[in-house]
Amino acid sequence: MPLLFVLLYLFLVVVAIQTIFFLGVYSKFVFSKDKQSDNSSLPVSVIICAKNEAENLKTFLPSICEQDYPNFEIVLINDDSTDDTLDVIEAFASQYSNIKIVNIKSIEAFWGNKKYALTLGIKAAKYEYLLFTDADCEPVSTHWISEMSNHFSKEKSIVLGYGGYLKIKNSFLNKLIRYETLITAVNYFSFAMSGMPYMGVGRNLAYTKEEFFNANGFINHIKVRSGDDDLFVNQVATPKNTACAFSENSFTLSVPKKSYKAWYLQKRRHVSTAQHYKASHKILLALLYISNFLFWVLALVLFMAQIKWQIILGAFVLRLSLQYLILGLASKKLKETDLILLFPLLEFFLIITQLTIFINNIISKPKHWK
Repeated sequence: MPLLFVLLYLFLVVVAIQTIFFLGVYSKFVFSKDKQSDNSSLPVSVIICAKNEAENLKTFLPSICEQDYPNFEIVLINDDSTDDTLDVIEAFASQYSNIKIVNIKSIEAFWGNKKYALTLGIKAAKYEYLLFTDADCEPVSTHWISEMSNHFSKEKSIVLGYGGYLKIKNSFLNKLIRYETLITAVNYFSFAMSGMPYMGVGRNLAYTKEEFFNANGFINHIKVRSGDDDLFVNQVATPKNTACAFSENSFTLSVPKKSYKAWYLQKRRHVSTAQHYKASHKILLALLYISNFLFWVLALVLFMAQIKWQIILGAFVLRLSLQYLILGLASKKLKETDLILLFPLLEFFLIITQLTIFINNIISKPKHWK
């Protein structure tokens, strides 16, 4: 059998795999409704770990302090900062009585380890229900705590939220960053709703103290510098204990990187944790990425070869149509509709970036938590 026909059949298999992901997995999120109960009486500890974040705290902490929620505290962790972070935290604490300060001095065994700082912050929290975000994050609503806590129940002890990024006009990099964030969110929401929760993002994540201590905290991956969010969720999340919050009022927004290099280094750190996921999750995510990569490579080769072009064109249009339909609906849910027209271009650039990250992470280990 000529090589081109082998590539043709492989391309059709790849499109079939992509179709299964779009219709069988992503549709679970796209066509679902945000389900929540009224848990406005739950006391909540909001935990923020800050390392050299003085300016971000000045800008974004007021949006946390002014949440419309009857019973919450804010646990501010100063992780051995060398700037004015502690001074800023103390200034806010003098204004808001519900702020608790945890001042961390790194010890040699855990130098620069965010998980160590977070563990001390969790131990200091006085409430059972924990809600996490970052110092450079801002809730889009004063009802953020309420929207996230409403997903806790007797069965649900982990709540996955959406942490988006602020929009910057006329910036292709900003659109690429937000597209990658959109795809990541669609993946972890969809997999969770399909009974396979595998990650969450620390910019917007909630779980109970009981869940944390039952898992012995971060001990299973304490030597992995990153992954205080996704590795913990990967370890403890199950189909029964995990809920998804994706109403607009539950979103947080963060400051995006302003240079490709800075974002690339950030993604290298994030991607390096994936090797520690459960085997089944790694296989599915690898299949998803490889099928995305092969779709574009094989399409280019087969179009240039002009073999059975009608079949190739039909399969190509089918896959792009599913992308626009399913991801377009997901974009509306997550308020990222300005990305829709650029989907193919953004996907192509993201695939190339992910490939170079994969290669670079094999060659050298990325640096971590500041």
